Amino acid sequence: MNHDSTAVHTATEPHSQHNESHNAQASEGFTFKALFDEELGDHSGFHLFSIHIADLPYILYDAETGLKIYPNQASLISDGVYELHHGHALKKDGSHPTLDASPTNFVAFQWISLIVVLVLFMIGNRRYKNGNTAPKGIQNALEMLTMMVRDTVVRPNIPNERLVKAFLPYFLTIFFFIYAMNLVGLLPGAHTATSAIGTTAALAITAFVVVNLLIPIKAMGPVEAFKSFAHHLLGGAPWWLAPIMVPIEIIGLFTKPFALSIRLFANMTSGHIVLLTLMGLIFFFHSFVVAPISVLFSIFIYSLELLVTFLQAYIFTMLTAVFTGLVLGDHVHEDVHH
Repeated sequence: MNHDSTAVHTATEPHSQHNESHNAQASEGFTFKALFDEELGDHSGFHLFSIHIADLPYILYDAETGLKIYPNQASLISDGVYELHHGHALKKDGSHPTLDASPTNFVAFQWISLIVVLVLFMIGNRRYKNGNTAPKGIQNALEMLTMMVRDTVVRPNIPNERLVKAFLPYFLTIFFFIYAMNLVGLLPGAHTATSAIGTTAALAITAFVVVNLLIPIKAMGPVEAFKSFAHHLLGGAPWWLAPIMVPIEIIGLFTKPFALSIRLFANMTSGHIVLLTLMGLIFFFHSFVVAPISVLFSIFIYSLELLVTFLQAYIFTMLTAVFTGLVLGDHVHEDVHH
């Protein structure tokens, strides 16, 4: 009997700790930091607004303890190897595990965005299987966006139709994935995955590999791709300027993905900060007098955010295609038939 009651107490401890910390924050009064932490911060569980909906698994590796996978917070605490500090798993001595691959709230919304994209394309693709009927509805919207990316982003920057057909799926993937994450993040209670620097950094690193390795090798072959890379490092300058040009070009090589990552992260985060600040003014001043102004400005900013979600996905895809064109240069020019 005592063992069962102890187990129940252990299983409910993480949630009680969360509620206690939340109540403590509430008793201290409204703070913008607490608001931003709840709405923009990364959480170990799945949250809507600041409500804990479900636990996400903990995947931890350490040289001493080996690989540990816990389905929820209760199982992690009951195992006795790790303990939770602000939702993050730490060893008993307070040190971090060697590798923490636990999915977070932002990862959950990435999965949701991915599922949304897959479902929409499955619905749109169904009409193609039913014959040569005119596109309409979701199919028409997806076809329009697909042709827009192909004709205004990829073709003007990659002057080779064979490469356009080969790598168009990649550019479409990053466009629709970013667009979906941005839109899902505008739903009430949702979190925007692209406002996490880890998400945008992963997208930028992927773009770096595709732009500088996969596409040049596909277009020119390994040997010619290496020669072209060496030529770009010199920046077209004489060889004796290599000590100056090569470091500059190498810095520029890594600056591009860094700029992609920071641009998307900053733009998506700033819009949400403005929205939260406007709504938070009502609670900060403890007055409904400012409510009409805050709500009207919030609606205006929210409308702009709808446009920004598309623009940021388009700009990220466009810059990736532009960087690809710069890497290819004049090596693969070909007549492009629209």
